[in-house]
Amino acid sequence: MEDEPDQESLEQNPCARTVEEELNKPFNLETSLSKFSCIDLDKELEFKNDLIDDKEFDIPQVDTPPTLESILNETDDEDESFVLEDPTLLNIDTIDSHSYDTSSVASSDSGDRANLKRKKKLPDSFSLHGSVMRHSLLKGISAQIVSAADKVDAGLPTAIAVSSLIAVGTSHGLALIFDQNQALRLCLGSTSVGGQYGAISALSINNDCSRLLCGFAKGQITMWDLASGKLLRSITDAHPPGTAILHIKFTDDPTLAICNDSGGSVFELTFKRVMGVRTCESRCLFSGSKGEVCCIEPLHSKPELKDHPITQFSLLAMASLTKILVIGLKPSLKVWMTFPYGRMDPSSVPLLAWHFVAVNNCVNPMLAFCRGDMVHFLLVKRDESGAIHVTKQKHLHLYYDLINFTWINSRTVVLLDSVEKLHVIDRQTQEELETMEISEVQLVYNSSHFKSLATGGNVSQALALVGEKACYQSISSYGGQIFYLGTKSVYVMMLRSWRERMDHLLKQDCLTEALALAWSFHEGKAKAVVGLSGDVSKRKAVVADRMVEILFHYADRALKKCPDQGKIQVMEQHFQDTVPVIVDYCLLLQRKDLLFSQMYDKLSENSVAKGVFLECLEPYILSDKLMGITPQVMKDLIVHFQDKKLLENVEALIVHMDITSLDIQQVVLMCWENRLYDAMIYVYNRGMNEFISPMEKLFKVIAPPLNAGKTLTDEQVVMGNKLLVYISCCLAGRAYPLGDIPEDLVPLVKNQVFEFLIRLHSVEASSEEEVYPYVRTLLHFDTREFLNVLALTFEDFKNDKQAVEYQQRIVDILLKVMVENSDFTPSQVGCLFTFLARQLAKPDNTLFVNRTLFDQVLEFLCSPDDDSRHSERQQVLLELLQAGGIVQFEESRLIRMAEKAEFYQICEFMYEREHQYDKIIDCYLHDPLREEEVFNYIHNILSIPGHSAEEKQSVWQKAMDHMEELVSLKPCKAAELVATHFSEQIEVVIGQLQNQLLLFKFLRSLLDPREGVHVNQELLQIQPHITEQFIELLCQFSPDQVIETLQVLECYRLEETIQITQKYQLHEVTAYLLEKKGDVHGAFLLLLERLQSRLQEMTQQGENTKEDILLKGVEDTMVETIALCQRNSQNLNQQQREALWFPLLEAMMTPQKLSSSAVPPHPHCEALKSLTMQVLNSMAAFIALPSILQRILQDPIYGKGKLGEIQGLILGMLDTFNYEQTLLETTASLLNQDLHWSLRNLRASGSRGLNPKQDYCSICLQQYKRRQETADEIIVFSCGHLYHSFCLQSKECTLEVEGQTRWACYKCSSSNKAGKLSENPSENKKGQITSSQVKMSPSYHQSKGDPPARKANSEPVLDPQQMQAFDQLCRLYRGSSRLALLTELSQNRGGDSCRPFAGPHIGPAFNSIFQKENFQLQLAPPPVTED
Repeated sequence: MEDEPDQESLEQNPCARTVEEELNKPFNLETSLSKFSCIDLDKELEFKNDLIDDKEFDIPQVDTPPTLESILNETDDEDESFVLEDPTLLNIDTIDSHSYDTSSVASSDSGDRANLKRKKKLPDSFSLHGSVMRHSLLKGISAQIVSAADKVDAGLPTAIAVSSLIAVGTSHGLALIFDQNQALRLCLGSTSVGGQYGAISALSINNDCSRLLCGFAKGQITMWDLASGKLLRSITDAHPPGTAILHIKFTDDPTLAICNDSGGSVFELTFKRVMGVRTCESRCLFSGSKGEVCCIEPLHSKPELKDHPITQFSLLAMASLTKILVIGLKPSLKVWMTFPYGRMDPSSVPLLAWHFVAVNNCVNPMLAFCRGDMVHFLLVKRDESGAIHVTKQKHLHLYYDLINFTWINSRTVVLLDSVEKLHVIDRQTQEELETMEISEVQLVYNSSHFKSLATGGNVSQALALVGEKACYQSISSYGGQIFYLGTKSVYVMMLRSWRERMDHLLKQDCLTEALALAWSFHEGKAKAVVGLSGDVSKRKAVVADRMVEILFHYADRALKKCPDQGKIQVMEQHFQDTVPVIVDYCLLLQRKDLLFSQMYDKLSENSVAKGVFLECLEPYILSDKLMGITPQVMKDLIVHFQDKKLLENVEALIVHMDITSLDIQQVVLMCWENRLYDAMIYVYNRGMNEFISPMEKLFKVIAPPLNAGKTLTDEQVVMGNKLLVYISCCLAGRAYPLGDIPEDLVPLVKNQVFEFLIRLHSVEASSEEEVYPYVRTLLHFDTREFLNVLALTFEDFKNDKQAVEYQQRIVDILLKVMVENSDFTPSQVGCLFTFLARQLAKPDNTLFVNRTLFDQVLEFLCSPDDDSRHSERQQVLLELLQAGGIVQFEESRLIRMAEKAEFYQICEFMYEREHQYDKIIDCYLHDPLREEEVFNYIHNILSIPGHSAEEKQSVWQKAMDHMEELVSLKPCKAAELVATHFSEQIEVVIGQLQNQLLLFKFLRSLLDPREGVHVNQELLQIQPHITEQFIELLCQFSPDQVIETLQVLECYRLEETIQITQKYQLHEVTAYLLEKKGDVHGAFLLLLERLQSRLQEMTQQGENTKEDILLKGVEDTMVETIALCQRNSQNLNQQQREALWFPLLEAMMTPQKLSSSAVPPHPHCEALKSLTMQVLNSMAAFIALPSILQRILQDPIYGKGKLGEIQGLILGMLDTFNYEQTLLETTASLLNQDLHWSLRNLRASGSRGLNPKQDYCSICLQQYKRRQETADEIIVFSCGHLYHSFCLQSKECTLEVEGQTRWACYKCSSSNKAGKLSENPSENKKGQITSSQVKMSPSYHQSKGDPPARKANSEPVLDPQQMQAFDQLCRLYRGSSRLALLTELSQNRGGDSCRPFAGPHIGPAFNSIFQKENFQLQLAPPPVTED
């Protein structure tokens, strides 16, 4: 392959031509080819820093590059990793491998349509590059191809080869040779020979353009002398007959060529001339039987690279249907590398292309190989030891399938996809520069040669499938140009020069795009650049000149295309789209002279364009990118913004401008008129070095309203803030509003400002003006900020005499102004003395302030005329003390005055200094704003280390003294404090609390666990009367919560608590306590008495509005009584049960007896019957039915009465009996069915025959008939393994158990041992042994679900075969059995779940089958198994 020139060494005709012009103009091939005849590699290396980005190769800067394998094994974004074919090739650089492709043609590696990779699209950036390629029709050659077909029956074109000559092969065996002027020089061959050899299928011209090789469709090869047109060789035996020539290639050695036939084989042709006789020797390099090769590419080097160390190897790249091979032909045949494709579309075309590139200051060949949508790049280098290093570069993943890959230079490649669309790609950035349709070419395909139609089509289907898209012989590149052979024409493609690309856009009226492209040339960011050479500065100058020309043209066009009529908004929009472009590029090119002279003059012809131009300057000025503007433009700019009422914008522009650009008189006048004070200050400071005049002007704005006591307007507040900031900047040496004052002016400015501030009177003072007007005005405006400005200034002062005098002078003035006047607020006075305290507290302080002034301030703050601003005065004094002013006061007097003024924060501050922490508690308790913080304060003092024991004791005692006050403040917080720090003094605390309701709240927060306070339970165990006192208070204030509270309390005595509840007649609570005590009968009698009283009350009440309430009370009491009986019946005998249930039944039936004789009947008669049935149903579970009937019939009232009176009760009991009897019978029937089904299937499984998996012993691997000994048995297990008994005995797989020989499967028991090492070996063996009484013995494998091993020989057990069958049935019948469900239901009967007064269930965890996630009721009948 020929090397192409790089972009920097190319100079092309700067004249641009459109496509139509190119097609209509005769093409001078000689001129065009001469431009690209060689590559200037020295120049490429010279400018490699500007042109080659080594990072894009992903190569580390190391002495020893990484091996190919290490790179290919890296994680990549490809779906298939790109690895070496042979894993033994660990280092491609050093291993001599002859591992040719051995996979078959139909190998699955050739591609799988179902597993194609997802297509990825490249970044779209067409708008950045313009038209990169120029394509032209070679009219002369095209016309003569058509003419030859008509006149001499040459046939259609089939192949093309380009060097300094162009050779075109035809379907009738002719080779047409054209020179650089498209003139036909030779017509080689004849149609008669074509009829014998077939069509020309491949062409190749050698380096010096003296020889032409022609390959034919029927397999022949001819060599021609291009100088004389003589036939030099006709070769018919170089490869197997009956196969077409797909490729024929000269190498750099003119006596050596390579050919590839349709059988997939590759041959080396060596041309010799001995004694005047020309001969050709053929050697097979690769046999098609090992995998068909369909593409070959030898490495070609330019004459200037003939001494490159890689050329001595004569490298050849070959692409088969499954992999890529790179071999060296010299000095001996050697395979350097082999790469598999991975999964590919079998119809995709393998492609190869070499090119020399400069990387790391070295020029080395790079191989691009691709198939489908993936392009890989390999850099090949030779080291000093002679070994070849191959490194993988960034791959290119496309979104289309390729049929051609061509290098146009070292950085740009041209790809052709399967729909005949060209893609120009920058290899380094993988950016797509341009796409172009070439369907008009009518490209020639080589499908007939790949199918070998001329020899009968004797090729594989895989090769024929690839041939559908093969166009190897239709595209040829030379000298940076690509030639495409069509059925009736030849087209040439080449890169446009940088000027052509710009001119092409200009002719399409794309001026904005042309400027953007030109700027990318200027900055060196453009891709595929041709024609720019020289150093960087020269190239930039050339491009800049061209950009200036375009800018003038752009400005003319903008003015010319401006709409003459219509709305003004349309004109503004037009110029807003165009004028900013001119401004941007003029500033980018740093051509302010051009911008403000010619461009401004040109645009000023249109008033709208002029306005837009001036507005475009604003962002550049504000970002300080445009400092210098001509005075005329600046004047116009200010006038324009004034006219549009954009005065704020004007001010922002002025302060960013160079003062020399401003008309000072115009600007000052405008600023005063429009109150642009920032701009005015800037002009005064920068233009006239005047710093005081702006201050005087600003003071005149804010002083009058302040002196009059008026509220400032928003504008005046802004002015005052500007004044403070301006003074601060001047005193700090900074310019306003930005920048710095010149260093030589800083001391002068500071002195001037100080002198101005301390003036006794203003310049135009009236007789009524008070002294120091400027200081007074600033103090009234914002005291705190003005003092902060002075504080910052004092920090910067050096301790020289003048600075000290200024400081003392300003302090004296401040004191005189504020202390001697009563029109300042406490906050303002406090700010002053806080400022003074901070200054006096400095270690290098030189200020003097009379201490009596601080006493006056203290009196002022602590003894006001009224109580207003209490918080403000306290906060001011606190800041003063914290700033260091404490040293100015007598502490005892300060505390007295603070206490008198109720400044509790001041008291806290002072007490903390003296470590009187106990007194701080009083401060918190007396301060309504912070009283709740006292709990955290006490806790911190008592718990956080750092305080002495005496201090903690004083705080502890103080808290005890104020405990009642703390509890009344917040009981829950007080309880938490007591539980943490006063747990030993609970009784004392209780004694202090006289208010019973307050005591109840405190004890509830302290003792109730639900409140979250954790008190010492051992202490409560010792003192149960505390808990009992809480219970008594609970009975008084919240009786409805007693039971639920007792359930969570622990430390109380039952007897005493029962007495308390009886005292307050809480019968339910008393019953709960009696039951907890164990006196069930006593609890029952209490509830029964309660029930009887409620029943009596209901029956005596008659009809009124309270009936429903009374009935609800009866029902609730009855439910509680029934629950009591149910909870305790389990632990009582029959007599004790009857003593509970029968009185309850009697109590419910008695009102019915009385109401039965009443006329009319009681309204709640039916409700009472329903409740009585509920009692009967509940007691039926614990009392025998005959006993219940007997008791009812023995009743004097029922016994003497008629049966109808108790008919309802008896029938209800009988219904319950019938239901339970039916349930029992159904359950028994289901269990019997389950048992019968299980036993039947168990018997069927146990008697089923065994089917061996093989007819040989699994230990000796011999057939089971090999031995004739009568004592030798054949043992068959249910797992399918078969053994000789002697073999099992040799492996110790037998065991005597209960007088019988048991066997275990050797293979299965060996595999199980690995996972059961932690189990008991004896149990394993028991589980795996089987009986040997018969010759067929089933195996048994123990699993996690197996039953435990037998404990005693007397217990009935299943043999292992039966156990295995039973386990199989259990797995078949998924879920729990009916018996297990019923058993658990019976265990749950009579539990404590219905006990309303029971606490949390305490006991072992109970894993119920009903709680399992996979529990399901098996409502269907058992599954049927096949016998």
